[in-house]
Formats: sequence, structure tokens, C-alpha cells
Amino acid sequence: MTVWIILGVVGLVLVMMYNTLISRKNQVENIFGSVDAVLKKRFDLIPNLIASVQQYMTHEKELLEKITQWRSSAMKPNISDEKKIDLDNKMSAALGSIMVAVENYPDLKANKNIMHLQRTLTEVEAQISAARRAYNQAVTDYNNSIEMFPTNIMANMLHFTRKAVFETAEAERKNVNVKELFNS
Repeated sequence: MTVWIILGVVGLVLVMMYNTLISRKNQVENIFGSVDAVLKKRFDLIPNLIASVQQYMTHEKELLEKITQWRSSAMKPNISDEKKIDLDNKMSAALGSIMVAVENYPDLKANKNIMHLQRTLTEVEAQISAARRAYNQAVTDYNNSIEMFPTNIMANMLHFTRKAVFETAEAERKNVNVKELFNS
């Protein structure tokens, strides 16, 4: 009788560990879907932004072409999560450069379309930031679950592997040289 109780308790613990691992894995995928949706929203704004600023920013043409290329890459089906994260980092840095460059064109800066796009892009960037934080927390919980005892044993049997978090690109960690911005 006690053997059955012990087996029942062990079975219950195994089921709970399995359910926890699956729940955390699904949570990561769900939240990445939210991040992906906001990134798509940003990618959909980019053609409007580029069309609005192209006529003014002839010397930034190379940057605008890169952004268009990255957007195309990001919109391809079956792109890996790691590649999406990499493209997002590149896009964030490039969009920051465009917004700084817009400041150099008074007529462009005063244009209603640009002002609306800047506000919309700022909103989307805030949404992306919030989604990244939620994703990173879910990934941290998931990674902890697959690395901590005893769930790591079951995670290894299920071939669960670590997920990458969104990280700030090295270039974005540097302090902004405000004096340089005013002198350009």
C-alpha cells in the first residue's frame, strides 16, 4: 500500500514538473509572438517613414536602403527567432540615426506626416520595449526551469535548450555625445 502511495506521489511530482516546463516553454513562445506582432507593426511603419524622408535625406540614402533590406528580411516566413532579434537590434540603431538626422532638416521636422510618424514610431518603440521586458522575463523563467534541479533532468530528456534574451546592441549602450548632435 505504501509503495502505491510513494509511486503516486512520484508520479504527481513528475506530472507537475512536466506541466511547469511545458507551461514556461509555451509562455516564451506566446510572448515572442507578441514581440513579433509589435515588430511587424514597426516594419509596416518603415515604408511610410522612408517615403516621407527620402526626398530630404539624399546623403542618408545608404542607411534608408539598409533599413528597407532589413525590413524585407524580417518579413520573410520561417525566419529564426535569433535572426529576428538581430534584425531588431540593427533596426533600432538605424531608426535612432534617422530620427537624429531628421533634426537636421527644419522643413522635414515641421512636416505633419513626419511628426505623426515620429509619434507613432515612439509609441511602437515603447510597446517593443515593454514586450521585450515581458519576453526576457519569460525566457529567464524558462531558462531557470530547464537548468535548475530537478526539472533540469526532465528538460534534458525533452531536449529543451536555452533561449536567448533580447539584449541591447553595444552601440546603443554608449553615451550620446550631445555636443556632437548640436554641431552637426
